[in-house]
Amino acid sequence: MNNIFSDNLKKFRLAKGLTQEQVAEKLNVNSQTVSRWECSATLPDVLTLPELARLYEVTVDDFYKKSPVAYDNYAQRLASVFEDTHDIEDFIRADAEFKKLIKNNSLTTYDMWEYGMIHYFLMHYGKEKAFYWFDKVLEQGESADEFAYWKTRTQRMKLCSQLGKDEENIKEQQKIVENNPDNVNEWSLLLAAYMYAGRYKEAYEEFKKAAAKFPDEWELYIHGGDIAKKLKKYNEAMEHYNKAGEIGSYFCDELYCKASLYEDLGEYEKSFEMYMKIADILRQRGYDVEAYMAEKDAQEVKNKVK
Repeated sequence: MNNIFSDNLKKFRLAKGLTQEQVAEKLNVNSQTVSRWECSATLPDVLTLPELARLYEVTVDDFYKKSPVAYDNYAQRLASVFEDTHDIEDFIRADAEFKKLIKNNSLTTYDMWEYGMIHYFLMHYGKEKAFYWFDKVLEQGESADEFAYWKTRTQRMKLCSQLGKDEENIKEQQKIVENNPDNVNEWSLLLAAYMYAGRYKEAYEEFKKAAAKFPDEWELYIHGGDIAKKLKKYNEAMEHYNKAGEIGSYFCDELYCKASLYEDLGEYEKSFEMYMKIADILRQRGYDVEAYMAEKDAQEVKNKVK
C-alpha cells in the first residue's frame, strides 16, 4: 500500500508540473521530506494529506487507489464524485470549485462542459427525487395533510407537463373528474392541466362548468381570471379576480393577480397601489418578509412609470 501511495504522490505532482522543492515550499516543509514521502520512507501526517490533495487537485482517497485518474483540476474530480454519488453535498462542493475557476478566469472549454454536466445530472437526479417524495405524499393520502396533498398533486402535474406529458395529464384528470364530479379540487386540477398545456380556450369552457357547479369557491375564480387573462379577456379576468376577493381568498391571491394584470396592461400606478395595499395587509397580519417582497414589487412597477 505504501508503494501505491508514494507512486501516486509522484504521479500527481508531475501531472501538476511541480518540483519537489515547489511542493515543499507550498506545504511549508523541506524538499527532503517530500522526497521521503515519494520513496515510501515516511508518510505525510493526517493534517498534511488534505493540503496535498488540494494542491494536486485530487481527493485524499485518490492517493490510495491502484489506478487513479489524474484530472485537470479539482473541480473535474469533484464533478466525477457527484456523478457517482448523486449527493447534493458533492454537487455543492463541485459547484464551488467551478466558481473558483470562473472567478480566476481559468475555466477551459472542457471545464464548461463538465460544469454543464453536473447541472444536467442535478436536474436528472432532482427530477427522480421530486417524483419519489411527491409519490410518498400521495401514498399517505389526503387525510394525512390535506393542504400538502393537493399542493403535491398540482406540483406533480406541473412537473409532468414540463416533461412533455400534457396529454397524459389532461386525459388522466378528465377521468378523475368524471369519477369525482363533486370534488372541486379535482376540477381545479383539470383547469391546471389545460393551462399547463396552453389549451386556454378549452380551459375556459371547463372553468365555466366548474364555476356554475361551485359558485362559492374562490380558487376557481383565480383560475378563471388567469385563463381569461391568457385569452386577453381582460375585463372578464378582473371580474373573476373581484369575485374571488368577494368570496375571500387565502393569501391576498386576488390582489396579487390584479396587481399583475394592471402591470401587464401598462397601468403602473394602479399596480403600484395594489402592491402597496398587499404590503399593508400582510404587515398587519405579521408577515413582514412577504410585506417587504410586495413593496419590492411595488417599487419595480413604480420604476416603469415614465
